[in-house]
Amino acid sequence: MQRRALLRATAAAGLITAAPFVRAQASLQKFRFNLGWKTEASGAGFLLALQRGYYREAGLDVTIDTGNGSAAAISLVAGGAYDAASADLSTMIEFNLANPQAGLRAVAIQYDLNPNSVMVRRDGPIRKPADLAGRVLLGQPFNASRKLFPVFARAQGFDPASVKWENAAPDVGDTLFAKGDFDGAAYFFFTGLLNLKARGVQPEQLTVFRYSDHGLKSYGNGLVANPKSLNGAPDAMAAFVRASTQGWIDCIADPRAGAAAIKWREPLASEPLELERLRLIVDGTMKTPDTRANGWGAATTARLQATIDETVSAFNLKSAPSVAEFFTDRFLAGASVRRLRA
Repeated sequence: MQRRALLRATAAAGLITAAPFVRAQASLQKFRFNLGWKTEASGAGFLLALQRGYYREAGLDVTIDTGNGSAAAISLVAGGAYDAASADLSTMIEFNLANPQAGLRAVAIQYDLNPNSVMVRRDGPIRKPADLAGRVLLGQPFNASRKLFPVFARAQGFDPASVKWENAAPDVGDTLFAKGDFDGAAYFFFTGLLNLKARGVQPEQLTVFRYSDHGLKSYGNGLVANPKSLNGAPDAMAAFVRASTQGWIDCIADPRAGAAAIKWREPLASEPLELERLRLIVDGTMKTPDTRANGWGAATTARLQATIDETVSAFNLKSAPSVAEFFTDRFLAGASVRRLRA
């Protein structure tokens, strides 16, 4: 009798203890996020935040899905399928001007230095960016590196119209470039280096003309959100940005943890490959003087205006948004959260 009474009391105590946990889980606010690309290093900070429970600690039940490029992710956010996405900010500006009712805003900067580039073989005839004039380059019409190429070309003193572009599916294009079918190829530098390495072209065999090294001041990807999420659930947006910031700060300090989070999410991923890619991303786009000064996610007015101006010039847009129509800092994490630890 005493044993049964003790069991009943223990069970009752367990239910009482569990009840707040059940209520807390039920009260989590749903939030849908699109990575903008595959499950790879470009999404490591978000996946690490998910793995370590940062989103749940912030009161969110976050669903993270893969994407098919910035243009597709932006359209999905604008249509309400997602609350936010990682996407190229120039593409967001172009979309907003074509769809004024969309009202998308960037709420944090992911790549402080723009990762767009053109790659050429080191042993070929192209020694400097101006040598690209009149050449045949690989780049899909939706490719951000191709779309921003006119600003890069003008900064180097040659006519971007002199370049002939060839369109091939990314995997096919990688193989064709490795065979020598093109003079150069337009890529995010961390994508191109590893895609070509997988096809036998080693990084030391390539010259990489990064746009950020040759005059461009544009930001790269940022977190893009729709008005419903910004205005209808501002606390959830702030919580998401804060938790994502924590995830990226952890990745910058410990890229191995970020690569492990990718493997946790996608068992078929190559952890060593994604670690290599993540280190390229961290060292090449995030560990910058501006990020060290202002923290991950923050932006300066001068760089935001440069992003607008360069986008309008490259895409031949008829008008331009104001900085306030393009970016808002009201959802950024506090300075102590944003600060780099490494």
